[in-house]
Amino acid sequence: MRDLLGKTAAKAAAFLLTFIVGTAACAAPVGELHRTAYDPTASLRDAQHRTQLRITVWYPASADAVERPVTIGPPDKPLFNVGADAPNAPFAAGERRPVILLSHGFGGSARIMGWFGIALARDGYVVVAVDHPGNNAGDPMTIPGALLSWDRAEDLRVALDAVARDPLVGPHIDIARLGIAGFSAGGFTSLVAAGARVQPSRLEQLCRVHPDDAMCKPQLEFTVTQQDYYREIERPEIRAAFAHAEDNHGIAHVRAVFVMAPALVQEIDPASLEALHTPVRIFVGDADTVAPAPSNAVVAARLIPDAMLTRLDGVTHYDFLATCAAAARATIPPCAQAVRQDEVHRLTLNAATAFFEARLGTAAH
Repeated sequence: MRDLLGKTAAKAAAFLLTFIVGTAACAAPVGELHRTAYDPTASLRDAQHRTQLRITVWYPASADAVERPVTIGPPDKPLFNVGADAPNAPFAAGERRPVILLSHGFGGSARIMGWFGIALARDGYVVVAVDHPGNNAGDPMTIPGALLSWDRAEDLRVALDAVARDPLVGPHIDIARLGIAGFSAGGFTSLVAAGARVQPSRLEQLCRVHPDDAMCKPQLEFTVTQQDYYREIERPEIRAAFAHAEDNHGIAHVRAVFVMAPALVQEIDPASLEALHTPVRIFVGDADTVAPAPSNAVVAARLIPDAMLTRLDGVTHYDFLATCAAAARATIPPCAQAVRQDEVHRLTLNAATAFFEARLGTAAH
């Protein structure tokens, strides 16, 4: 499937916006709460060797909850406009709801993906997002945080276990109706959590032979080089961690996977992608130079049985971030590359909502 951001898509987006505006008044408010959980894989990745995992939960809140704007950056001059929600509001009454685990990209955060999580919560889902240790915008980035990519799926497992046991959240979720979503490295994480198997040697070999591949170059978020990675791998504790790379990091009960601009697909065993029977929906931009579609999204879509691929013309990698405010356009390099965010967000959310509803059932409102 191919969506073109031309006249047809523009009309569809305009219709969707009208629908959203027209129904926003009767949609349930969204709540936001935060938890921390013990994550045994975190200490090696975190710069301060902490074992904590930060968790953000978005959920349908009670009708009297009062929302406030959610932004990133100084309150008087925000860098990103994320959406609106009500901190620590009571849950809306009703049946148990489907759960969506959400994984951010390389050097991102749960909040930077709030545009996606809040919207799904407004549609009735409980969305559980994490800040991946050593690889998020709120903490110093570390080489282990970048290298030990498979531990990202373990972060999602820890977060799911934590909210299932939580006395406030647990009674409202149905973990048998479980979906996963992720952007960039979070797309890779989503596939691994669905059962794909990691093979670090594949990416290492690619980078030795093709050092100019986009996945092998220093990233805007963390300018570490391949030589830095090779030196880090020599540390005994990192070598020990690599012994678990090819373990099964899949999470039980995953029934649907939605990925945006997936990266690091070269690090996944192709046979494991061919063996995936979980429904997978992939959105990617044709102008993505960070995780180019031909070597990432297209490869995954070709290998995964019945995967659905949508390629958006003229869309870049960073169009899938929260909306860049004016103050960020000139100061944050990814924002300079984000050209059609609002349109991409609308089309992506429309597809994700329909996909999860078809696979997980209608979320109770």
